[in-house]
Amino acid sequence: MSLLDIQGLGIAFEGTEVVSGLNLRMEPGQRWALVGESGSGKTVTALSLLGLAQDGHTTGHAWFDSSEGRVDLLNLPAPQLQALRGSDIAMVFQEPMTALNPVLTIGEQITEILQTKMGMPIKEAHTAAVQLLSDTGIDEPERRAQAYAHQLSGGQRQRAMIAMALACRPKLLLADEPTTALDVTVRKQILDLLGELQARYAMAVLLITHDLNLVRQFADHVAIMQTGVLVEQGPVQTIFDAPKHLYTQKLLASAPVRCVVDTNPSAKTAIAVDHLKVTYPVAGKGWRGWFRKNTFVAVQNASFKLGQGQTLGIVGESGSGKSSLALAVLGLTPFSGDVTLFGRSFGVSSRQDRALRKEIQVVFQDPYGSLSPRMTVQAIVGEGLRLHQSQLSAQEVHERLIAVLEEVGLSEQQFPGLLQRYPHQFSGGQRQRLAIARALVVGPRVLVLDEPTSALDISLAQQVLALLAQLQRDRGLSYVLITHDIAVIRAMAHQVMVLKNGAVVEMGGLTDVLDRPQHLYTQTLLAASQ
Repeated sequence: MSLLDIQGLGIAFEGTEVVSGLNLRMEPGQRWALVGESGSGKTVTALSLLGLAQDGHTTGHAWFDSSEGRVDLLNLPAPQLQALRGSDIAMVFQEPMTALNPVLTIGEQITEILQTKMGMPIKEAHTAAVQLLSDTGIDEPERRAQAYAHQLSGGQRQRAMIAMALACRPKLLLADEPTTALDVTVRKQILDLLGELQARYAMAVLLITHDLNLVRQFADHVAIMQTGVLVEQGPVQTIFDAPKHLYTQKLLASAPVRCVVDTNPSAKTAIAVDHLKVTYPVAGKGWRGWFRKNTFVAVQNASFKLGQGQTLGIVGESGSGKSSLALAVLGLTPFSGDVTLFGRSFGVSSRQDRALRKEIQVVFQDPYGSLSPRMTVQAIVGEGLRLHQSQLSAQEVHERLIAVLEEVGLSEQQFPGLLQRYPHQFSGGQRQRLAIARALVVGPRVLVLDEPTSALDISLAQQVLALLAQLQRDRGLSYVLITHDIAVIRAMAHQVMVLKNGAVVEMGGLTDVLDRPQHLYTQTLLAASQ
């Protein structure tokens, strides 16, 4: 008897069908991956199994072998379905910072589950919660149990979410993009952890992801979704070696492709950084900390030169100093050492600082978070012009906006009323194009790209990378590219800097660093990305 047998699943919202005719069968202990681009219906399919697809109308059947017998999840009364949640079927959500309760400690949240679902006394539940944190590889589990979500790193928060999901030893674990925002080494740790726990507890896992590399490493079987339809499914090796559906073939061919040109060795220096050091004050321990501040060194002794039309790829785990280095280059945080852009430095005068900010702009990781939801495209993209080129007439501003939006692949023909639209009216890839347009409109010569594709599906990421490469060729732009994705580095970078604990452990040309790494940490990063 199968553990989960989905027959003809259909999901509709306000009469619009988003999933139709989905059939999927999972056996106990199997590892499945559900793969597709944003909007394909992956997450809502998983949520519907737990009755969490809010306002969604479901049809079909989802037979599940629960502890109380075989039940149809799609037609189960609410009290019975509630009893199954967390006990027989558990879920690890994509973003732990929004899924975890910010006003309860991690230990309290796990203890609550054990008390509610398993009827444990509070002391026994707390002991079990600490043990669960230990099982998921969190250091100092007793202390971490007393911490709040914001006091943990991204990897620790994800481990805490997994500990909560496994509290009642579920038969089926639904893992929705559990490693999306994590560094490659942490991602590998989380994936290994899921595999180890899956084997230890003999549970089945349905991994929802758009990362085909994760599928290859983790899953036994894979199901491919396109716009709500399951187009292909089967053993991972079979699907990856001989995909039959055109969409599957497209996904497998969507890995980042290098399309940047070789650089000119005599190119003018765009950025020169010499012995850069970034520090932050931190409170000392105990009552003496109120009177004597300690110092945290975020970046130490970093030096590099970046030529015009070149890309410097910066890699490293969370906390390695990547963002602090970028903030220093942007002139947004105090630092010691020298940072010059085209021979000029920040801090000389407000007039020079403004001129320099026109030369260097930034594209953030999350376009939905960095674009104001209350501003139209016209206001968002034109904001820089109002500050840096206030002498332009309204007609000139309008022409400049239309030109830069067309340059990034957004036109009035494609999106009628484009300038009056809001960010929520665009897809993730289109919002990232808006963010790039906002940076380009003032005519910079350097862009700082902070994880520009990590929030995007693989095909959308390739489109954005191709756009950035085209803009670099057309405009001669220099890029400071911050990413944890080695494939993106290979596709875009000319030079590579590897940061660990604020120090540059290795730096050089792309092939020198990635094909012949000298430092053990670089070798570890590359091994984790395979």
